[in-house]
Amino acid sequence: MNDNRGKLLAPSLLSCDFSCVAEQIRLVEPYSDLIHADIMDGHFVPNITFGPPVIKKLRKNTTLPIDCHLMIENPNRLLESFAKAGGDYVSVHQEVCPHLNRTLHLIRELGMKAGVALNPSTAVDSLEWILEDVDFVLLMSVNPGFGGQAFLPVVLPKIRRVREMLLQRGLDLPIEVDGGVSETTIPDLLEAGADWFVAGSAVFGGADPAGSAKKLRGILNG
Repeated sequence: MNDNRGKLLAPSLLSCDFSCVAEQIRLVEPYSDLIHADIMDGHFVPNITFGPPVIKKLRKNTTLPIDCHLMIENPNRLLESFAKAGGDYVSVHQEVCPHLNRTLHLIRELGMKAGVALNPSTAVDSLEWILEDVDFVLLMSVNPGFGGQAFLPVVLPKIRRVREMLLQRGLDLPIEVDGGVSETTIPDLLEAGADWFVAGSAVFGGADPAGSAKKLRGILNG
């Protein structure tokens, strides 16, 4: 995997063919840096996906780091399970963590990298006092819950603002973007200061996931 602030591609399994997940992962691995797993509970978001048992199976089918995006209420109760299953990066939503500092420290204590995620309508000022406690920031560029949604341009000034906040503190942390990432939106996201790119339907939505991932990889490589 590239360095911390490299331009990383993270294909999202939310859009893959679940009848052959291992095969789909193998197709995109040569062009990818992370495998992104959207964990949904049907409460915080209106959809249900999978949990630690599936992450454990995924761990056996890829050498890439697994990026677990927890779109769930009360994530603390499952953090240890995701660590044991083989999760490498875990992001939790600011909107459901009343004691966010405690949650982030628990993620790190379990040996995983800790990220905080924000919905499109959540102000970035909510990050003011916890940036020193995170390893990356995840900004949603769609309302979470379903794949294939249209990109929300409102995220672009949010990326710029988070980058400004990080620079003011002397922090060299990556900004991850999830939602509507495609070959048409990546240039604007790069210009705004994004580093990690979660792409679901842009990779797995067509007949050639490998070709799609390769194309996105080429854009990120400039």
